[in-house]
Amino acid sequence: MKLVSIDGSMGEGGGQILRTSVSLAAVLGLPIRVYNIRAKRKNPGLRPQHLNAIRAIAEISGGRLVGAEIGSTVIEFYPGEIRGGRYVINIGTAGSVTLVLQALIPVMGFAPSRISVRIMGGTDVPMSPTIDYFREVFTPLLERCGLRVEISLLRRGHYPRGGGIVEAKVEEPPGSLKPVNLEERGSLLEIRGRSHAVRLPSHVASRQALSARGILERELGREALIEEEWYAPGRDPHLGPGSGITLWAVFSNSIMGSDALGERGKPAERVGEEAARKLVEDVRTGTSLDRHASDMLPLYAALARGESRLTGSRLTMHAITVFKLLELIMEGFEYNIEGSQNEPFRAVIRGAGIQR
Repeated sequence: MKLVSIDGSMGEGGGQILRTSVSLAAVLGLPIRVYNIRAKRKNPGLRPQHLNAIRAIAEISGGRLVGAEIGSTVIEFYPGEIRGGRYVINIGTAGSVTLVLQALIPVMGFAPSRISVRIMGGTDVPMSPTIDYFREVFTPLLERCGLRVEISLLRRGHYPRGGGIVEAKVEEPPGSLKPVNLEERGSLLEIRGRSHAVRLPSHVASRQALSARGILERELGREALIEEEWYAPGRDPHLGPGSGITLWAVFSNSIMGSDALGERGKPAERVGEEAARKLVEDVRTGTSLDRHASDMLPLYAALARGESRLTGSRLTMHAITVFKLLELIMEGFEYNIEGSQNEPFRAVIRGAGIQR
């Protein structure tokens, strides 16, 4: 089979192209070459979280990697047969667990039997969705596609220490995905959230929650039920220190979420405000998907058999890059997008109907 070449500098030019390319290659059984990896980043080439993600995909799919080492800007991947079982990935840094999950979950959905992955790294780190966003927002959306993923948070890991532990499992991989109609989100049912503080005073979690609750109730006119997660000194199982908040709005036909993280010198009130304003902004677009899911769900619609309809709050460069990549390497995939970059959009996706 011909080796398909993918320019890693296209679109947003980050690690997303590499992760998505290798993930899709494993599902499709397609050998690929990715060059100019992370060419638009300050430190181009593979970093630990990227390397661990593609090595895990190679292990799960019985594949072979060439050139996979820290700093490499070119790799080749020759996939084999996807296998079930139990796998362990240690990123070794505070590299994002959720970005590794982004790469693994599509492959897990096409395993022939039960599959689970334990990942150690950063669960709540900058520039990636939080683990609570994955648990409370993204996995319910995946269920709409026929893919049930259970995610357990065993220990939180924040930047710079990392050390978080997450387990993800698919008890019954479907082997094929269903198209989804998320053109309309339906009526707002509830607003929920989780505010956490690790190895910090309990008032940090409370202040984040109070700030977010005030904005959400004022702007959206609905009570916001925000859980506060904090552990007494000596009983905190997490490494920390760190804090964050994840919010989600549940609609009758969809779910939208947002998140924000604490950092040294950043008031807890500003953390809550940041997450709340992002959610309000996305909800007010009237669309079905928030800015994170707008990037991630099109891949699953592309693999499904039949037509999916999505509306998203923001057509990010990440999303545009995903559509271009899917068009490049997936036969039978077609799409039409209405909307401009960084504006709300509507997409009609005709999936390729991939089956195990």
